[in-house]
Amino acid sequence: MSDKKALKRDTIATHAGRDPQRYGGLVNTPVFRGSTVLFPDVKTYEGRDPDDYKVIRYGIYGTPTTFALEEAVAELEGGHAAVALPSGLAAIVAALAAFAHTGAHLLVTDSVYWPTRNFCYRRLRALGVAIEYYDPAIGADIGRLIRPETTAVFCESPGSLTFDMQDIPAIAAVAHAKGVAVLADTTWGTPYFFRPFEHGVDISIHAGTKYIAGQWDVLMGIVVTNDQHWLRLRRAVADYGYCVSPDDCYLALRGLRTIGVRLRQQQQNAIAIARWLQARPEVLRVIYPALEGDPGHAIWKRDFSGAASLFGVVLKPASDRAVAALIDSLRLFGIGSSWGGFESLAIRTDPGKHRSATRWNPGGPLLRLHIGLEDPDDLIADLEQGLARLRQTG
Repeated sequence: MSDKKALKRDTIATHAGRDPQRYGGLVNTPVFRGSTVLFPDVKTYEGRDPDDYKVIRYGIYGTPTTFALEEAVAELEGGHAAVALPSGLAAIVAALAAFAHTGAHLLVTDSVYWPTRNFCYRRLRALGVAIEYYDPAIGADIGRLIRPETTAVFCESPGSLTFDMQDIPAIAAVAHAKGVAVLADTTWGTPYFFRPFEHGVDISIHAGTKYIAGQWDVLMGIVVTNDQHWLRLRRAVADYGYCVSPDDCYLALRGLRTIGVRLRQQQQNAIAIARWLQARPEVLRVIYPALEGDPGHAIWKRDFSGAASLFGVVLKPASDRAVAALIDSLRLFGIGSSWGGFESLAIRTDPGKHRSATRWNPGGPLLRLHIGLEDPDDLIADLEQGLARLRQTG
């Protein structure tokens, strides 16, 4: 595309990662499956640059289908380059591994996704990496935790269970002054609603399974980096042997084309439902940065251009049996992990047991709701009968 800087995000999502004339005029980049790549002569084969990951040299490093997805996501997010991985957790693992070595010190937000904490505890700690968890609200005070051996600060804003917003620009300013990289799980913000590289992030991590793919049929991770850290990250991905099916890349790229219309509709649905829940007598509070009055609203409004359709609902004290009855009675909300797809989900969560640097005591049972593309009136009616079941069960 010409004059890319002048293009708006919906145009980028529609056109990035496409070259129809290269493939006989086909609108979508075809699925290229393959492992072995043949070279015309010995000189070409032996002269391959091992750090040139944008040429087709072996299937594990990608095909034109892979490159199309990576180019599109990187362009939409404003990063230097991207690499696709087989899951969101694989993306987190590769990003952390790029900065982990014996004696290294990593700072990780206390609100982090539980599998990330699990990887740090089970794998990195065993390799001699010191992991220190910090209050997600720390902001510029992160400087007092940075040591000479600190290699990275890991953020997740907002947290996917407790929705704590982090002041990433403040964290990044201090970290960069001390030569420390900033990694961020930006799945909730998506490449559409959050521009991480404009706010100081060096490596942006996505579970592409969620809003990028958007259809509940792909497991995918995507990491986007700035120019400074691209090779370091890409080497880590190669060293771990990660690769992604070209079929999955094709599906994720197809999902990316509609990310704008899906996110806008799901945000509209989520805000309507969140505000309805705020007025319910069974609800203590709704945790959603897009709502006025939410503790993270000011940071969200400053740094984000929209909100994902995932939020928390703190119920007034109720028995486990009553909460289970509420969820079990829902007809339009599935019970399952993940979020970002077209169908609404509801689960009960207890993030407090995973905290170590801060306390999490919301005052009542916590539900996490993902709002899909159903009509919000139907979802509200479903929640209303579920809340009635909660009351009846006691």
